[in-house]
Amino acid sequence: MTLFWIAAFIVLTAAEALTVSLTCIWFAGGALAGLLVQVLGGSVKLQLALFAAVSFALLLLVRPLAAGILIGRKVVVKETIDNVRGTGSVSLAGETWLARSLHEDRILTPGTAAVIREIRGAKLFVEQENE
Repeated sequence: MTLFWIAAFIVLTAAEALTVSLTCIWFAGGALAGLLVQVLGGSVKLQLALFAAVSFALLLLVRPLAAGILIGRKVVVKETIDNVRGTGSVSLAGETWLARSLHEDRILTPGTAAVIREIRGAKLFVEQENE
C-alpha cells in the first residue's frame, strides 16, 4: 500500500500542477494522510477512511481561504471568454485558469484586462476591468 499512496500523491500533485484549478490538491493531502496511517500500521479501512476525511476537510477548510485570496485579483484573458460557447481562460501569475464572464452577455477577447469577482467550482468568473 505504501507505493499506492506515494503514487497517488505524486499523480494528484502533478495533476494539480498542470491544471492549477484547485481540484486535485485536496486528494493529494488525503493521500499523504493515508500513507501516514499505513506507515504507522493502520488497516486499509482506516487508511481509506482517513484519506476521505482529510480530503473532505481540506476541501471545506482551504478552498474558501484560497478563493478569498483570488477575489479581486487582476487577470488577462488568454482565450476568448464566451459563456454561450462555454469557452475561456485567463492568465493569473503565469498560470492558466478556466474562466467565464460574470455577465452572461459579455464576450471578453484575448488580451483584455479583467478582475476576478467569483469562483464557482474550478472556474473563475471575471468582468472586464473598470466596468
